[in-house]
Amino acid sequence: MNTPSTSELSEAYIALGANLGDREATLMKAIAALQEHPEIEVLRCSDLYETDPVGYLDQPCFVNMALALRTSLEPEALLSVMLDIELRLGRERKIRFGPRTVDLDLLWAGGRELNTPLLTLPHPRMMERAFVLVPLADIVPKGEPSGLYERMHGALDIIDGKEGVRFWKTFNWHSASALSEN
Repeated sequence: MNTPSTSELSEAYIALGANLGDREATLMKAIAALQEHPEIEVLRCSDLYETDPVGYLDQPCFVNMALALRTSLEPEALLSVMLDIELRLGRERKIRFGPRTVDLDLLWAGGRELNTPLLTLPHPRMMERAFVLVPLADIVPKGEPSGLYERMHGALDIIDGKEGVRFWKTFNWHSASALSEN
């Protein structure tokens, strides 16, 4: 298990999605790449959900999930790592909201608010997206200190589109990482 190198650790939440190629295998490669980074530890992973496309509809269904990470990286540095992983896994940005091998979105970083040319935190559309909130609800613990749990569940109570998010497969990060070490 990786332990970030400084004592200034924060918990971050990211959303992952894929709808081209072997969707599940690509998501597992993305998780492994995050875990391999010396300043990132994957703490919890949601189950996998198959979801209808949103925005650009003429494309295959997605598999979506969410992760909780512990990191010593600043949010923009974490985003840079995530974008590099997307590129290594074949991500091409051709159509906005279009098909992709993998998509990694930084949603929340310890309750920090940030608005730079590269990154807005919290993610500006996360509370409007059932395909983000449903998996996120699997991993955000009640009593999470930054207030994400309450905001997320408040949004889930009123959001449209939950019917387009279907449980697809149970996923246990610790079992999967133990298997990959053998």
